[in-house]
Amino acid sequence: MQPATMDPADEPASMLWGLDPIFSAFARLYVRDILQMAESTQVPGIYFYNLHPIYKVDVLGTVVYKRERDDFFCYGVDDGTGVINCLCWKNDLFKGKEGPTKTGATRSDGAEGGFNPVAELEKLRRAQQGRCRLEIGELLRVRGPVKTSRQQREIMASTYYKVNDPVMAVQIAWMMEVPQLYRQFYDKPLELRPNAPGDSALSSLSKATNIIKDFLKQKSVTRFRPYDVLDLLQPLISSQPQTASADTEPVAGPSGCQQLRQLLKEALQILQDEGVVYRRVKSQDEVYHVTAHDTDLRIAVKDVIREDSQREKYAEKGCHILHILSAVRQRHSLNVSKATLELVLKSLECNSDIVSTSDSHYTVF
Repeated sequence: MQPATMDPADEPASMLWGLDPIFSAFARLYVRDILQMAESTQVPGIYFYNLHPIYKVDVLGTVVYKRERDDFFCYGVDDGTGVINCLCWKNDLFKGKEGPTKTGATRSDGAEGGFNPVAELEKLRRAQQGRCRLEIGELLRVRGPVKTSRQQREIMASTYYKVNDPVMAVQIAWMMEVPQLYRQFYDKPLELRPNAPGDSALSSLSKATNIIKDFLKQKSVTRFRPYDVLDLLQPLISSQPQTASADTEPVAGPSGCQQLRQLLKEALQILQDEGVVYRRVKSQDEVYHVTAHDTDLRIAVKDVIREDSQREKYAEKGCHILHILSAVRQRHSLNVSKATLELVLKSLECNSDIVSTSDSHYTVF
């Protein structure tokens, strides 16, 4: 099957490709989609999946065929949806010749009892050979740009290695993560248009969120009320361009004060969704607690994990995040969200107060 090319009329302008974050990432696409992506007519080597410009990918699959040359390996990788050819170049360390005789190296080590760089370099070279030389049936992860050679798609590997996965933990995690990436990013077509309607509103909201985050971090704020940060967003409203010209009649709309309050409301909601802030008690007096500086919340989370990890039910794997969330809500506040708890758990783990035994279980040392 000959690879498809993109219709020039449907292809977004190349100067806008950088607006898509997927363009700078290694896209974890299925091999089937990599083989079917349409190639750009503007820039060869750039491909499109749902208008997302893509030129480098990340693939995990089983080796189904192999060829070896002096300078490279050629592996056929099957991820269950298709097979793609991966060109994996050997580096100088891999291609290095045998060093001095092992006998001499051993005698030097034994005599001096020190570090032998020649012997260690030989060990490193052999370890790399073991990771890069795969056999049929072994699991390979490869990352690199996509190329079309002789009417066939292939991956020019920038990084590749054999994956040791005896209990299929890596493959299962991959199979769970990739569909989520498709739903959240790849399957959502992105229309790259400069000055699109709503861009200024989104930009103002993003700026407002970052302004509040910077204020909370720089001032080490533990809690605040909306009016404490309201004035910080005033420049965003004042700098918005006026859309009405002198020849048009004025159109009734929200006042600057109303726009400012609405912007603050939306920014605070985003911060709550991200877990950066939360309201311990929901009342007319809106008080927001800053997750990173809330000592009482950290103590409550740590106490729950320490106490419940001693119970027989949680002794082996530790406490599940949902159990911790339920206990913290009972002990500290009903309004603690999962996003807020995740930030606290990450901070505690970075400080070595707790340790994660899996993606969702935590225990104490």
